[in-house]
This record gives sequence, structure tokens and C-alpha cells, in this order.
Amino acid sequence: MKVCHINLARGFRGGERQTELLITQLWRRGDIRQKAIVRNDSPLLPRLRRLDGLEVVPVGKPYIRHTRLIKDCSLIHVHEAKAGQFAYLATRMYKRPYLITRRVPNPLKANPLTRRVYAEASRIVALSGAIRKGLVDYDPFLDPVVIPSMVASLPADSESAAEIRARYRDKFLVGHAGALVNHHKGQQYIVEAAALIRQVFPQIHFLLLGRGKDEHWLKSMAAELENLEFLGFVENVGDYLAAFDLFVFPSLQEGLGSVLLDAMHFGLPVVASEVGGIPDIIAHGENGLLVPPADSRALAEAIVYLYKNSKMRRQLSDNAYSASRGYHPEALALQYFRLYQEILGPVYA
Repeated sequence: MKVCHINLARGFRGGERQTELLITQLWRRGDIRQKAIVRNDSPLLPRLRRLDGLEVVPVGKPYIRHTRLIKDCSLIHVHEAKAGQFAYLATRMYKRPYLITRRVPNPLKANPLTRRVYAEASRIVALSGAIRKGLVDYDPFLDPVVIPSMVASLPADSESAAEIRARYRDKFLVGHAGALVNHHKGQQYIVEAAALIRQVFPQIHFLLLGRGKDEHWLKSMAAELENLEFLGFVENVGDYLAAFDLFVFPSLQEGLGSVLLDAMHFGLPVVASEVGGIPDIIAHGENGLLVPPADSRALAEAIVYLYKNSKMRRQLSDNAYSASRGYHPEALALQYFRLYQEILGPVYA
């Protein structure tokens, strides 16, 4: 079996990290050959080249001129939208089956090409029940299987985490990590919650990790807030997760929210929006708290409630860590491997 993974995204966000995690875990198995086709300027390129023996092929536009690259593959695994179009057109010529992983809850385009791309896929994977429902609403003949994201098991340096804590001595650290794209991640409501909290609980301090197109606008909103900081992109996200007391995730739309799994793996109590696939992994009152989307007051109240209730924080923390263990890459990669076998038939079983 040789699987060709295609991810033609420009940046490195949750979908690209999940692509890397799956390829890495399958590489560790040692019983499957893989090829990765990525943009020639993709951050995935150097990351995947660290895997000794993995075939990594950088490509540039127009992507269609690279369809010959799938000729030696048994199966194509599509990891984002452009890759879906590539796979569909390539299989017109070389007759290879393809699998699509759908990671976002956005409505699919109603054009004929997109409909064909999904209708002719051998299997479709949805990260969450919400994404699965969107796919079935789009085409009732689709039968997606749900395989969630993997926890990344981010490294954390205890000394670095202690230094972060020391910089914010006597502060209760509320953290967030995500691209600063408000219509998606809803950081506006963190800023508004911080404004509501600062007078009564000045010891609650907000740290936001990440960059994005709304960075300047969000910073201007928070200009007068001494209890909130934007720290930009950091490589050592794990060190910060180890230093936080609470993690907030007020997304307005979310396929699943893989960074939530990382926060849970660090035993962080979580406050998140009840949207998209988030309720698939956060059970309200058990391993986190869910609040209505676009509601800064509800977000602020949940944060203050957990700040004042250490017993509940410990309960959510313990349950969050336990729940995160169900998203280990080894188990989820095995689900993909079995799906590959199902598509390719008995000779690969």
C-alpha cells in the first residue's frame, strides 16, 4: 500500500498540523508507504522532511500539471479543498481511489465540480458530528465516517513554564491560542470579557497566542486593558499551556477545535463556545464549560465562576486530561489505516 497525502494550503493551521500528525504516526508504524504532495512554500515541507525516508514532493501552481505524481500511489488522501480538486482531476487520468478528510463546518459550494469531487470520493471523513451533518445536508447520498482530530502531545519545558509563571506572579492566567481571525475564533469576546472583569478581578490576566488578519483591530480594541496581552506567534505553545490556569475558546464556528484537545491534555479547565464540533469533545460541567457564542458576558461569568471555584477547576482539569487520552494519534491513525484497507480491498487487509 502506498498512500499519497495532498495538502496544498498556504499556511500552517490546525488542518496542517493534523496532516503532519497522521503522516508521522503512519510513518512510525512502518507498514505503509507514503508520499506527501505540498506547496513549495508550505510550512509543512520542512516539517515532513524530518521524517527519514518519507517521500515529500513540493509543487507550484498550476497544480494540475503535477497529476502524474499520483501514478505510483494506491490511494490518495485529500486534506483540504484545493487537494480535493487536484485528486478528482488526477483520478480522471490515473483511476486511483481517493479519501477526503473534511475539517471545517463551512457550507460546501453548490457548483458542479465540488459536487463531483465529493460524490466520487471512495470515503469521506468528518472530524465531528456537526461536519458530518453538514455533508449529509449537502448530499444525502454521502455517508461520512467520523474520525476526530488527534491530540498533539506538545512538548513543554518545566523551566520555561516556571519562567512564564514568574513573569505573572500572583496572576490567574487565562490563555487562548489561535489565529487572530475574529469571524472564526471570536477573540473579540475575550477582549470584551476582559473589560468586564478587570475592575472587580484585576488578578485575572489574559494571554492570547497567535497572529492573523484581525490582529491590529483586536489590539486597538484592547488598548486600554492592562489585564490582556497579545503575545503573537510562539513556537513553545506547550510551555504556555503548562503555565495557564484556564483556557478559553470562544469560536463562532469550529469543525472540532484541535487546540482544545491540547489544552485538555495539559489538564486545563476549558471554557468554550457551544458551536460546531466543540460539544463533541467538551461535555458541559464534566470536562469543561460551554457558553453561547458571541456572548462576552456569559464568557466572563464562566471565567469568574471557575476562578472562584477551585474544586470545580480541579474536577474539570482531571476529567479534561482523562478525555484527551481518547484522542491519541496511534489509535486514530489505526482508524485511518483500516479505512485505507477497506477502500483498497482484501489484498491490503
